[in-house]
Amino acid sequence: MKNKFTILGCGSSLGSPWITNYKGQLKNNPKNFRTRCCAHIQYGDLSVLIDTSPDIKSQFLKNKIKSLDAIIYTHEHADQTSGIFEMRPFFWMNKNKIPVYGSKRTIKALKSKYTFCFIPRHGYQPIMKANIVNKKFKIVKNNKTLSIKPFDVVHGMINATGYLFEKIAYISDCNKIPSESFKNLYDLEYLVVDCLKKSKHPSHFNLNEALELIKLVKPTKAILTNLHTDLDYNYLRKKLPKNILPAYDGLSFNF
Repeated sequence: MKNKFTILGCGSSLGSPWITNYKGQLKNNPKNFRTRCCAHIQYGDLSVLIDTSPDIKSQFLKNKIKSLDAIIYTHEHADQTSGIFEMRPFFWMNKNKIPVYGSKRTIKALKSKYTFCFIPRHGYQPIMKANIVNKKFKIVKNNKTLSIKPFDVVHGMINATGYLFEKIAYISDCNKIPSESFKNLYDLEYLVVDCLKKSKHPSHFNLNEALELIKLVKPTKAILTNLHTDLDYNYLRKKLPKNILPAYDGLSFNF
């Protein structure tokens, strides 16, 4: 089985179109239909999810993902976490608690918001085991070991977590990279990075800021994610150099 990374969802917090059918500047194009930010790593037979978006059920079904071994969380905001309860069938299938990884802040918030996932409640068994990570950790299944390095990024008023593995970095929500985290962004095959909109935003990179970061760290390829309703897919394709791609739901690559 090939190792494969998939963007399950590349939309901003409301996706596109919004629940009101608002599409902003997006043209009619299937690649402008964007569910909430989420990604998946298939490493041999090891299946690792990054975040549990509100759209996680349809994302799994659409991408034919049939197993889950672990979840890593970037931060605690609802558009990254509120699909967490959909994971129950994998607990039943695996007959084991699903290991969940995140920063101390993220794990504390998950336990507070989604207590039933971690602590017995009203006769229900907890389905997850929380793991706080602040340095490189490993997820192991059979003969496959995936090493993942978390690093801090600034997301407005909070710190979120970026993840580095196999020369791929994933940063879904970010408006600033602390100096000590920059070392994780050089010599990358792929950088997947937040790029919310054209105008400046207090907690996300805008298009110019994302492009400046890419120019600075020079990955072989970059993928822009967390796209709002003013960043049309074809507009970005025409504007961007060939090594920088706008994400779309289902975009995948082998590594």
